[in-house]
Amino acid sequence: MKKTLRIFAAVMAVMMLVLCFTACAGTASSKAKVIEFKLTEEEYAFGVDKNQPELLEKANEFIAKIKADGTFDDICDKYFGDGTPTAVKSAALDESKDQLVVATNAGFEPFEYMIGEDYYGIDLEIAALFAQELGKELVISNMDFDAVCLSVGQSKADIAMAGLTIKEDRKEYVNFTDKYYDASQMLIVPADDTTFDACTSADEVAALLEELDDTKKIGVQQGTTGQFYVDGDESWGFAGLTAKSVGYKSGSLAVNDMLNGNIDYVIIDEAPAHCIVDAING
Repeated sequence: MKKTLRIFAAVMAVMMLVLCFTACAGTASSKAKVIEFKLTEEEYAFGVDKNQPELLEKANEFIAKIKADGTFDDICDKYFGDGTPTAVKSAALDESKDQLVVATNAGFEPFEYMIGEDYYGIDLEIAALFAQELGKELVISNMDFDAVCLSVGQSKADIAMAGLTIKEDRKEYVNFTDKYYDASQMLIVPADDTTFDACTSADEVAALLEELDDTKKIGVQQGTTGQFYVDGDESWGFAGLTAKSVGYKSGSLAVNDMLNGNIDYVIIDEAPAHCIVDAING
């Protein structure tokens, strides 16, 4: 009998610890939703090594070509429509070979991501075709997003292809190509959160975000527009929020932490936002 009581007491103690941890961590949720209003308007481009003006010219010519002949639309259809994504292989870096070294952050689906050892994504399929156009071997250098432009600026890579928004301070490190994609930031919330349900415009969403106090936490991918939006950035015209930003290496890590109750919301780019939420809810 005493043994049974000891076991019962031990089980109850464990349950109390679990309940306490859950309460401290916040309310967990199993699904998420995207608030369908664009908080920003941005333009994606590729960032080219400043010491290679001829590569910038060829990149702009290539962007114009694949947009004119429908290749770009075909690639996008693989990720936004009914097409099938194509795996992209990376060669090993070898300075004795004629290679195109692409700096990216392969945690930004649908623009760049990995399955096993293969790369996928809109940017990387473009990279593979661009390397072929140049008659070069493709090398993909995967790194944290906030190192991508710096890597090109230090001539450790030829071009940055990483869902990269044209931004003045990044021009210190790279020369931007012509834009190839229009993007925006969107808000992700737990599926059972009703805070923004009555909003009918992006301005109303932004107004509610501005009302959040510093006890609220918003997940962002480090070095991205989402972080600038929350922290504030004068060059973007972002005043910033009182809520605190919590940085992650990828948007998917941020959303998972939100669903575990450790942060309240996530702000990331529109296309990755939908991909992540579809994957989690599916």
